[in-house]
Amino acid sequence: MLRPDLPPAATPPVLPPSSVLPGGGADNLRGSLLMMLSTAAFICNDTVMKAVTQSLPLYQAIALRGGVVLLLLVFLARAQGGVRLRVPRGDMAPLILRTAADVASTVLYLLALRQMALADISAIMQALPLAITLAAALFFRERLGWRRMLAITIGFCGVLLILRPGTGAFDLWSGVALVAMLLIVLRDMTTRLFSVGVGSSTVAFHAALAVALSGLLLSAGESWRFPTTGEFALLVLAALFLSVGYITAVATMRVGEISFVAPFRYSSLVWAVLLGLAVFGEWPDIWTWAGSALVVGAGIYTILREGKLQGRD
Repeated sequence: MLRPDLPPAATPPVLPPSSVLPGGGADNLRGSLLMMLSTAAFICNDTVMKAVTQSLPLYQAIALRGGVVLLLLVFLARAQGGVRLRVPRGDMAPLILRTAADVASTVLYLLALRQMALADISAIMQALPLAITLAAALFFRERLGWRRMLAITIGFCGVLLILRPGTGAFDLWSGVALVAMLLIVLRDMTTRLFSVGVGSSTVAFHAALAVALSGLLLSAGESWRFPTTGEFALLVLAALFLSVGYITAVATMRVGEISFVAPFRYSSLVWAVLLGLAVFGEWPDIWTWAGSALVVGAGIYTILREGKLQGRD
């Protein structure tokens, strides 16, 4: 059930809406519910990590959560017949590049998450599908018409509304979140370079191992302390949320029509607002709401437009 593009970061894999699977009303309903469950799980992971890193050093938290994720991956891999760690020589360069992007995006995302409002950073990440669509057109020569190009431009204008560069609202952490998003785009684009002989569990295991080890190395510069029972329980909970998010994200893409199901990924903004308010007392300002509306509207239009074009083919 694991895919090569499943990151150990807190962001769900962004799958292109270029293929539409057959499915009826029941399948579409099931797919949309799975998508909302997936986004909720990832946002819950973000919420837990943001909460626990207010007291526990960040890199220590990354290392400990990564260790739990590794154990879960090994368990899942054994249930599926084991995991193959070796990769063909020709796939080593993409694996190293993807893993490096994964580690960097995870660290930067969590650094920004600790400092930013949950809804704000979630709103910025909603531009991921637009950025990946643009990157696929630039680097893989995928077809991109003027309508979708306009939608992407509008979506990026929404991100600018949220970030508001040149004002007091734009700070270092807004820039860090933006760089994290670009690294996630690089990660997902690199995934497409693997040969068919590279298993999804292999890539996922290497990425999770690299993130855990990176957290362990970086934590050498922190004041390491043994987590309290409550903190450790939260880290285990975060790892479980992350695993549920991965599994349901894959299941989502196998049920119903992608053009119908994919827009429900934007329900993550709802979860982010609700959990941000309930746990941290955060409420987005009018600029975040306006920017989010542009990003979500552009993303949904891009998905529906692609589905319409596929229907003509």
